Amino acid sequence: MKTAIRIFLTLIVCTMWHVSTAQSIQTHVIAHRGAWKVEGLPQNSIASLHRAIELGCAGTEFDVHLTKDDVLVVNHDKDFYDIDIATATYAELLAKKHPNGEAIPTAEAYLREGMKQKKTKLIYELKSSELGKERTLHSADLAVQLVKSLGAEERVEYIAFDYDACKRIIELDPDAKVYYLNGDVTPAQAKKDGLTGLDYHFSVFKKNPTWIKESHDLGLAINAWTVNTEDEMRNLLHQRVEFITTDEPALLLDVIERHSKD
Repeated sequence: MKTAIRIFLTLIVCTMWHVSTAQSIQTHVIAHRGAWKVEGLPQNSIASLHRAIELGCAGTEFDVHLTKDDVLVVNHDKDFYDIDIATATYAELLAKKHPNGEAIPTAEAYLREGMKQKKTKLIYELKSSELGKERTLHSADLAVQLVKSLGAEERVEYIAFDYDACKRIIELDPDAKVYYLNGDVTPAQAKKDGLTGLDYHFSVFKKNPTWIKESHDLGLAINAWTVNTEDEMRNLLHQRVEFITTDEPALLLDVIERHSKD
């Protein structure tokens, strides 16, 4: 009888712990390429970084490519106003500017600017090189070296579409927070390989409806991208994902506030 009571009480405690854990998960806003859309700022610019910080976003995502002369630069596309980044030197990229007058930021300059505050994390997307796997992994090596040299380990989290690059970052810095983007790795495999979590397009979680819960059960965090409608935002809030990446950070902040009052 006493054994049965102990088992019963244990089940109650475990259930309460799981409920408490689920309820404690708060969804945070990640600005996609900075907060650029409302004011028409250049994506991945220092200006869009500042705006994401001003809005109070938990993080701002930025994309990093590697130039021919091994300079890490911040830009989404593989070209900067028609100059191919992978085959150009950094000096050659300075021939063009963003519409607001900014030159293409180096990753170092972007990180230094972002580190002037401590509220908004810097979500470093390592872009795969068009020149092949070797250059992609070299970019990963340089990224970790840069972050360590700046003492930015606590401010930076990494994301990448290249799974080998994710594993390389973990190898170089086992304490780094690293998320995979491509949507083709299960929660169990990601956990086995030491990732912090999955950072998939929201449609992937719709196609694999058990993955959010499986990830949480394994201790993995979830980010969904790029979520720009209120309906999709609310759907993910109900599933208690840790992060949502959006081109509409002000809208998402408002939706989260209203959702918390529902």
